Amino acid sequence: MMENSYSESYKAAGVDVTAGYRAVELMKAHVARTMTKGALSGLGGFGGLFELDLSDMPHPVLCAGTDGVGTKLKIAFLLDKHDTVGIDCVAMCVNDIICCGAKPLLFLDYIACGKNVPEKIASIVAGVAEGCVQAGCVLNGGETAEMPGFYAADEYDLAGFAVGAVDRARILDHSSVAPGDAIIGIASSGVHSNGFSLVRRVFDVERPGVLQQRYDDLGMTLGEALLAPTRIYVKPVLAVMKALAVKSVAHITGGGFYENIPRSLPEGRRAIICKRVVDRHPLFELIQKAGDIPERDMYNTFNMGVGMTLIVGKDDAQRAVSILTENGENAKVIGYIDDGERGVELC
Repeated sequence: MMENSYSESYKAAGVDVTAGYRAVELMKAHVARTMTKGALSGLGGFGGLFELDLSDMPHPVLCAGTDGVGTKLKIAFLLDKHDTVGIDCVAMCVNDIICCGAKPLLFLDYIACGKNVPEKIASIVAGVAEGCVQAGCVLNGGETAEMPGFYAADEYDLAGFAVGAVDRARILDHSSVAPGDAIIGIASSGVHSNGFSLVRRVFDVERPGVLQQRYDDLGMTLGEALLAPTRIYVKPVLAVMKALAVKSVAHITGGGFYENIPRSLPEGRRAIICKRVVDRHPLFELIQKAGDIPERDMYNTFNMGVGMTLIVGKDDAQRAVSILTENGENAKVIGYIDDGERGVELC
């Protein structure tokens, strides 16, 4: 039936529906990689079906999150590399819902573009699928919208939506956070997907050769470092939650330490972070030096090498670090909880 769906008039207006069908065919193999037990439908329907198995949750609660990749996409445009930004899109959503203790179940993506180039769209979706595999959820559906005159022909936007579930008794609500608790930091892969408006200004990334410049401290080009996908922490954090009592989790995104860590604290508790213990990703040293950026602004904008923090009891700290390490993460205790006005103090 789709072979007969063709409009010369619509194509003349800049929308090629046959390109959309071709893109769907190319992305099917990527989507198939994400299939999980609950997935009941493939591509092509009006909605994605998912069967909930809540046998291990006496009082199940759904948790949802949505986000996009932001202006990091500009780096992908400049490098003409589109197979990793989908990982960022998934990460920004699933890393948020894991902060509530929820296991991601399904993900949907939305791609809006100026011109539907099937191979490019399939490349983007390949990244989304990889992110879903890393998070253990199904790519349950999506939408590709060709919008000529709204987006430039070679540009697109990418956003997503994740749904997870958690038993009500296991929701993380930070109420048990107490003085003396340990703060564990899990390493980031770099800038992740926040602060790129500042990054692009600092490096003037559209100047020829800037993104291709190699830095010994990075062991790669600037472009490669900036495009490194956001780490997905779902499986390692779930492993810790299964083994011990995690009191609170914070995803260090836009707003850095100063905005995100307080979101994981109750009133009357403050986080003390030891800067000398934090393994600052070398990319942040380059950003700070190139932009002459005050240290506080750095910690208030970027993750500074820590993509996620967990708060656990002092006696559970080393076990939590060991579990994270066994699951492939670089983690360490970077601070502790004290009494005081809710916030963050760097020492």
